[in-house]
Amino acid sequence: MPLALLALAIGAFGIGTTEFVIMGLLPEVATDYSVTIPTAGLLVTGYALGVLIGAPLMTVLGTRITRKRMLMLLMALFTVGNLTSALAPSFGVMFAGRIVTSLAHGAFFGIGSVVAADLVPPQKKAGAIATMFTGLTVANVVGVPLGTLVGQHYGWRVTFLIVAALGVAGFAGIARLVPEQPRPQGVHLRHELNAFRNTQVLLAMAMTVLGFGGVFAAITYIAPMMTHIAGFGDASVTWLLVLFGLGMVGGNLLGGRYADRRLMPMLYVTLGALALVLALFTVTAHHKIAAAITIALIGALGFATVPPLQKRVLDQAAGAPTLASAVNIGAFNLGNALSAWLGGMVIAAGFGYTAPNWIGALLTGSALVLAVVSGALERRGATHGLATDSGTAVERRPASPPVHH
Repeated sequence: MPLALLALAIGAFGIGTTEFVIMGLLPEVATDYSVTIPTAGLLVTGYALGVLIGAPLMTVLGTRITRKRMLMLLMALFTVGNLTSALAPSFGVMFAGRIVTSLAHGAFFGIGSVVAADLVPPQKKAGAIATMFTGLTVANVVGVPLGTLVGQHYGWRVTFLIVAALGVAGFAGIARLVPEQPRPQGVHLRHELNAFRNTQVLLAMAMTVLGFGGVFAAITYIAPMMTHIAGFGDASVTWLLVLFGLGMVGGNLLGGRYADRRLMPMLYVTLGALALVLALFTVTAHHKIAAAITIALIGALGFATVPPLQKRVLDQAAGAPTLASAVNIGAFNLGNALSAWLGGMVIAAGFGYTAPNWIGALLTGSALVLAVVSGALERRGATHGLATDSGTAVERRPASPPVHH
């Protein structure tokens, strides 16, 4: 794998840390601003919605400059957002800082996925994407637990100052290691938008929303669930997040390896298993050892879906992948926002801290249904001699015989 993928992984590490560390610090943030846990959970929902909006917006704005320079600008925006969060005097300003940070998220991973895929041969594209996303998963093994530990002992503001420093490191890494690729010629916004006429692209994005959204339904409220239901102490949340992160690393690498071989069967297995594990979490959350094992499985199965879903979109939007790739990152976060919001609603309604797990199981089960439909449509298209070309179905006809004069 090219060394440039390391630079992308560094940026992904910073983004992954700021995205997930808030979950381990929700009680501290809620106490500091005198708000409820479900209200503090809006920091997760707001961030996710910001990614959804920022992904296409920042990608379109970046079409006039090279991808490398756009990635550098996104890391600069990321740094400013985290500094705002760290110094926020009120919950409203903290929320605004999270929104600013989130605007960089989707476009970074969307553009980064395209850059990563272009750096390697076609048969290694999913592996290259997975390598970049390794920064995101390693953040959950190192960045998030350490950030949570620092936040619990020295204050959550210190955590966000450290995350801002990660943004500076990501900026420097991209400037140093990512090659300066020429801006794509002949690709216009209308061309990029044509990809969204492809039913398979839309189905893949819907699978992204529902499938990975199921993970966030449970993980957003992991701190209160484990301390109030499983009986863990506050300090144990850090190590539970390490388990979640280790699962993510393994699942991400596994997903990248097998997505290059058998993409759709990989999705069937991981989505089905994830839905089952999320449903079981409503029971295992009451037992410490079982809860810890389940958290690791949720991380592994959840992130095993990421490389195949991202590659699915890139494959189906061939010829105009940048905007579709970024929007699919937004789709991940739309699922995160939807599930975090639904999870907060069922908790506020008095169903308890394990209720979000049922929400997650239903969302992921719905994604499995869409995956089966997508696979069936693809097989049907192959049977009838259909191919996709930049999002448009084209019938394959036998070549006309030569005309002799």
